Order: sequence, then C-alpha cells, then structure tokens
Amino acid sequence: MSIAEVDPLLPFDEPARRPERQRDLRPVAAPRRRRRPRLAYALVAVAGAALIASAQLGLSILTAQSSYELAALEHEQQQLTLDRQELSDEVAGLASPQYLAANASALGMVIDSSPSYLRLSDAKITGSGEPASAQSTVNVGAGNAASNALIADTPLITDREATIGGSSGESVPDDVPVAPPIEDGLPIPSTH
Repeated sequence: MSIAEVDPLLPFDEPARRPERQRDLRPVAAPRRRRRPRLAYALVAVAGAALIASAQLGLSILTAQSSYELAALEHEQQQLTLDRQELSDEVAGLASPQYLAANASALGMVIDSSPSYLRLSDAKITGSGEPASAQSTVNVGAGNAASNALIADTPLITDREATIGGSSGESVPDDVPVAPPIEDGLPIPSTH
C-alpha cells in the first residue's frame, strides 16, 4: 500500500467545530424575597420541647419518689424481721424447761423420784403408786439449774413479782487481783 492510496482515507480538512452552547446566565435584577418562617411551626416545636422536658421531669420525680418508698418499705421489713426474731426468742424462752418447772413449782407441783403413770387403755396405775412427798427432788428456785438469759427477768405465771432470776453461778468478787507488770517482754521459764 502506498501513500497515494491512503491519501483519500486521511481527512485533511479542518474538523467541523461544534456550535457553542448558549449560557443562561443573566444578571439578577432583585433578590428573591425570603419566606418568613411560619409562627405556628415555631410554636409547635417549642411546645413539643417543653412537653418532652416536663414529661422527663415528671418521670424522674416519680422514680425518685418510688425509690424513697422502696427504701422505707425495706426499712420496715428489716424492723419486722427483728421483731419476729425477738418474739420467737421470747416464745422459745417461755417454752423452756426451766420456765415450765419454775411455774409448776410455783403452783405447788413437785417432781417425784419414783414417778407413777396412768395407762389410759385399762386405767391401770404403773409405778410405785405412792403419792409424792412435799419435797421436790429438783429444786428450780435454788439456782441449781442452768441459767437461761431469755427468761431471767420474766415473771412467773402465778406470781408476777417473782422471777427465775439471773445466773446461778458465783458472782465476780469486788477485789480482783491486778496482773503483775511485764518488763522486758513475756517471762520465760528457765529450763537449765
């Protein structure tokens, strides 16, 4: 292929120019008038914000109030638990053998060393059958029983002025010896 043959294929003419677009720019004669915000929209927005704030304040007040009520109820429950424990201690003291024996002794009952029993099936008396003596084998009032702090000051059923009393042990003497002063550490026994 020669250049002569390619010549008709190559365009040597100037390319056609595209027509320029016209721009729609023009000077502004007067600025457009801005629309005023509607007063109703502003009032609705402010009222909505105020409503939300007041609802949140009301909920926080109710939450705080309910927490105070809950704390008061928990305190009341603790007090009732303490009262229940105190009453159960009192019932345990009144049902103790010492208190029952002291009340029986105050009523004139005695404990016999050889008891007799009545069998209900045939109304037969088993045991010695002898009446108990006026002297009880266990003297509750003498303080020979173990002391019970729950009933120490509880009055007896028959005599409201009498009680079982405090401890049955010896009292602490008024004159307690003082320990000797320790110098140079604890004393060590000599082993050699």
